[in-house]
Amino acid sequence: MAQFELLLPKMGESVAEATIIKWLKNEGDKIELDEAVLEIATDKVDSEVPSPSEGILKKKLFNENDVVQVGAVIAIIETNVNAAIEEVTPKPTASIAIAAEVKETIADIPFVPTSEISKNGDSGRFYSPLVRSIAKAEGISMEELETISGSGESGRVTKNDILAYLPNRGKNIAKTAVQAPAQSNGVASAPKIDAEKKAAPAPTTAAATSAIKVPEVMIGPDDEIMEMDRMRKIIADHMVMSKHVSPHVTSYVEVDVTNIVKWRDRVKKDFEKRENEKITFTPIFIEAIAQALKEMPMVNVSVSGQNIIKRKHINIGMATALPSGNLIVPVIKDADQLNLIGITKKVNDLANRARNNKLLPEDIQGGTYTVTNVGTFGNVMGTPVINQPQCAILAIGAIRKKPAVIETPEGDLIGIRHMMFLSHAYDHRVIDGALGGTFVRRVADILEAFDPNRKI
Repeated sequence: MAQFELLLPKMGESVAEATIIKWLKNEGDKIELDEAVLEIATDKVDSEVPSPSEGILKKKLFNENDVVQVGAVIAIIETNVNAAIEEVTPKPTASIAIAAEVKETIADIPFVPTSEISKNGDSGRFYSPLVRSIAKAEGISMEELETISGSGESGRVTKNDILAYLPNRGKNIAKTAVQAPAQSNGVASAPKIDAEKKAAPAPTTAAATSAIKVPEVMIGPDDEIMEMDRMRKIIADHMVMSKHVSPHVTSYVEVDVTNIVKWRDRVKKDFEKRENEKITFTPIFIEAIAQALKEMPMVNVSVSGQNIIKRKHINIGMATALPSGNLIVPVIKDADQLNLIGITKKVNDLANRARNNKLLPEDIQGGTYTVTNVGTFGNVMGTPVINQPQCAILAIGAIRKKPAVIETPEGDLIGIRHMMFLSHAYDHRVIDGALGGTFVRRVADILEAFDPNRKI
């Protein structure tokens, strides 16, 4: 018999950890090749971890709700292959490693319990499960955590930031504890945070200047209390963070899409027969947005502290409604490099897999701009919330027949046209009204200039 190490797989470049949601197998259970052993979740997507080998689940190395690093050994599977048995032990966590480094410095300091670290601080800055885990293990309060300078996106504290902070913190705490006068009961007072650290600047975001005060909610006798599911909690946190980070401005433009509607009505049957794909309006809109982004690259940006990151690739996310009512945003990579058929195939594939919970982590990563179709719900316009760390999002309204003025060489006429509103929300820190308004007008112009005789 041999023992096989089941590792937490890599789930995309920006995903370094995952939370174990549920073990699908118990110790002693038989596992088939490629059979799912457990369910995991990141802040982006849920997925299952299959076994690359058949055998018996001998040992689980982590429990449900544990946060695990990518590449860590999460379980031992006993296989039928004859080989020498290799003893496997889980790798020490980052907090254990740091504790060992500063053990001599802080060994004599009394333990100071800390309150639970929430995902978002008063500044609106997000803290990953790993950072919160290390902070809790090292007795770092939320107040102290907020003072740590972050090198991540939007000033976010990364694992490296908190690990670099800990050794010096230990020395400062030890120094403070030695100098602090003893209490009347003979026990040293709790160490205070180093004044230098306490004065460290908070992340440079609009939210850093004020804290959120949540009003008390009165519950009536007939009211029903429903706990948010995990995805709804993530969405809620992300939306609140976005509103705190970015000052939103929204510009509106009405578009005449009559040529597009007539063209689609004419070609959709032949298109489906030839390509085995249905063509909707969404690929046409994404094609126009990609062209406008290529012409105005300063809309395709992100903000990191005091720096503007101009994205080289045009990766357009499309907000997709799930059967649960939640939203997810799969991404069409390099949309400007695809023709209309290619975009259509990508849109249909991502939408279908989203609705069937088959998206991969990389399918929802790397977006640089987002489009959301509020017209699907019969809405004519909206004020969408920017999908951080992007700086802009476009909402597409319902297409409606309306009387409109038609300009012709012979004079103006009143006719029935297919009209639609575009709502462009953008981050006013880096996108001014002139650029944000010009961009959405350019998208409208591209759509209105659509060739009704275009070949598929």
